[in-house]
Order: sequence, then structure tokens, then C-alpha cells
Amino acid sequence: MITEEDIPVIAVDGPSGSGKGTVCRLLARELGWNLLDSGAMYRLVGLAARNHGVRLDNHAALDVLAGHLDVQFRPGEDTAEARVILEGEDVSQLLRTEEVGALASEVAAVPAVRASLLRRQRAFKIRPGLVADGRDMGTVVFPEAQFKVFLTASADERARRRYKQLKDKGEAVSLPRLVADIEARDRRDTERSVAPLRAAPDAVTVDTTGMGIQEVFDLLMAEVKERGML
Repeated sequence: MITEEDIPVIAVDGPSGSGKGTVCRLLARELGWNLLDSGAMYRLVGLAARNHGVRLDNHAALDVLAGHLDVQFRPGEDTAEARVILEGEDVSQLLRTEEVGALASEVAAVPAVRASLLRRQRAFKIRPGLVADGRDMGTVVFPEAQFKVFLTASADERARRRYKQLKDKGEAVSLPRLVADIEARDRRDTERSVAPLRAAPDAVTVDTTGMGIQEVFDLLMAEVKERGML
């Protein structure tokens, strides 16, 4: 009989722009496992707060929003992607904007919000397995994960990646501003008092600066096979 403890988990943490979101989608698709994009949950709380006019320093109201999010994750046309529906509205593209990312970084520092979302995140651990993408997956949410990864890259590299993404979408964007925003988000994420961004002691750290996403994927898949997780 397979118990919850037997369900394999790959926990991938790292800062914004390190490539963890893309590589996690690739891993989940290759393995046929479930995918948790924990960052999307914090982005949803930040977006809901903005939509309802809730101040980010109103922690009690943020806690209520986090505990009662009306959200659905639906498969997209590409099996590696998912559509995100918040209160009946498709917000998949809106969630990836710099504005919502900044909101997410702020609400993620609120202990009550993290506590409210913790149970929801752990509920994604179902058969046949889970690939979890976030900032505290290996340290807080799934400390029992069989394979923990910490992806990183220089701030300049991560800003260049984001700059290209936004330019490809036709958005006007400043590279120096992106570097400043990423550095500010890194400070918030690493210096917060609750679940700060850091590598788990038993995580494999990969600096993706100068690496293509296929190279990162191949490296992690080789480790999955080496650990007998297939």
C-alpha cells in the first residue's frame, strides 16, 4: 500500500528569473507528475488584494483573502502550461507581470498569509508524484522531499532573461529598472523573518548563469534517474 510518505517530491527553489518555473514544467511533463507553482498562489493573493482595495499592511484582511481564494487551475492547450482563473477571470497572463510579482513578494512576507497557503500547497502532494516550484519548497513546505534543488543566477543574468521575455511580448521595459527590481525582490525574499529564501542544507545548488534551459533540464533529469525516482 502506497502511503503519503511514499509519494515522491522534487522541490525546486530559487529567486525570480533563475529558470525554476520553466524547468519545473518540463520535469512535470516528462515525469507525468503533478506541478505546484507556489509563486502563483502568492501572486494571486497580491492580485486579489489589489482588486479588492486591500492594503498590503492590513495583515488580517490579507489572511482572509489567502484563506478564501476563489481560484482554479485548468490545463492549457500546452500540457506544460496551466490557465489560472481568479474569481471567474482568466488571469494567467496578468500573474506574470512585474507589478503582480512585486505584490507577491510583499504578501509572501506576511506570516498569516504563508500559514493560510501552507495547507493548500501540501495538498498538491498526490500520486504519482509532485514537482514543486517556489522559494521555500525544500525548507518549509516539503522538507521530506527526496530531491531538493536550489537554482540561482546573477541578478544581471536574470534581468536580461526577463527583459527578453517582456520585449518579445511587445512591452516597453528598462533593463536597469529590471535589475533594480530583482535586487529589491531578492532582499525582501532573503531577509524576511518567516521562511526566507535559502537553499535547504541537502539541496543540490545549480548556478544557471550562462546555461540554457535544456541544459538545466538534462542535468536535473540525470539526477532524478541517478536517485532511482523514475
